[in-house]
Amino acid sequence: MGVVIRTAGEDDRDLVVRLLDEAFQDDPVSSWVFPGEEYRRRTHHRLMAAFADAVFADGRIDLTEDGAACALWLTVPADEHTAAEDVPAQIREAVDPENERVEAIARLTDGIHPTGRAHEYLWMIGVLPGRQGEGLGTALIESVLDRCDRERLPAYLEASSARGKALYERLGFEFTGRALDLPDGPRMWPMWREPQTR
Repeated sequence: MGVVIRTAGEDDRDLVVRLLDEAFQDDPVSSWVFPGEEYRRRTHHRLMAAFADAVFADGRIDLTEDGAACALWLTVPADEHTAAEDVPAQIREAVDPENERVEAIARLTDGIHPTGRAHEYLWMIGVLPGRQGEGLGTALIESVLDRCDRERLPAYLEASSARGKALYERLGFEFTGRALDLPDGPRMWPMWREPQTR
């Protein structure tokens, strides 16, 4: 039987935030933004909540029916303009005002995000640690990539681990050639996928 996927609603917010918090506790980038296990366990969920709220407002969150995995998607227009407000600074203020890395990660990823072509942006995808390896993440991504292929729309993401990069390559994403090395931290791989003919 296939994976049942639905669009998350506002009443799923707490579930989505808990899921993302658990899924990314040991992620290399989350560990860089929130160094120290105790600090991360105490604070990390606030960043996941900020991300979820941003996508609930401007994008779509796909959720497996059993609540074990979710994907945060934004549709980025070709003429994406820079907002007047300083979003990275606002996120830092809301999440952890003393932590410069909360703002830095937003600025760094904004700086490498492709412009000039409309695309689907997979901001985050999280699978509960005990459910990883079951194909839930692949099912969530493929449902959107099928639509991208039908509509001739590219897709973009930043892989935060070598394991994730390998998965995305199997799904047709290619490394853009310009890695993002976080200061004194891990590497991220921006990845782009042209629509494919099946």
